[in-house]
Amino acid sequence: MPVLTEQPSMGDVLKYEVNPNYTREVITLLQGMPYPVGSVLGKITASGKYTLSPATGTDGAEIATAVLLFAVDATLADATGIVLARGPSVVSRAGLAYDGTVDDGTKITAKLGQLAAVGIIARDGV
Repeated sequence: MPVLTEQPSMGDVLKYEVNPNYTREVITLLQGMPYPVGSVLGKITASGKYTLSPATGTDGAEIATAVLLFAVDATLADATGIVLARGPSVVSRAGLAYDGTVDDGTKITAKLGQLAAVGIIARDGV
C-alpha cells in the first residue's frame, strides 16, 4: 500500500486567534518564489508587498510582521495571500518557515520577538 503524505496546512501553523476578522489580512506577495504555509513575512516599505523576512536588510522586510496561513505560488507574478497580521494569536513554532538567511537559533529568536511585538506568539508543542 503506498504511503500518502499530506502537505502542511493552516491547522499545522495556527493554533489560536482571537477573531479572524481582526487578526487576518489579505496582502500582496512579491513575485519570485512559492511561499509555503507558515512563511514568516516582512513588509517592503516602498511597495507595501510582503516577502520572506530576511535576517538583515534595509527595505523594511527585515522586520517580521506576519505569518502566511495558506501556501501561495508567486513564482511568475505577484500573488494575493492571507496572513495572520496581529494578535492575540498563537502559532506553532515548528510550523513556521523562514528565509534562508534566518539560519540559527539567535536569528530565529529575533524573528519570534518581532512577531510577538504584533501579538503573534510562537509556542512549542501546541
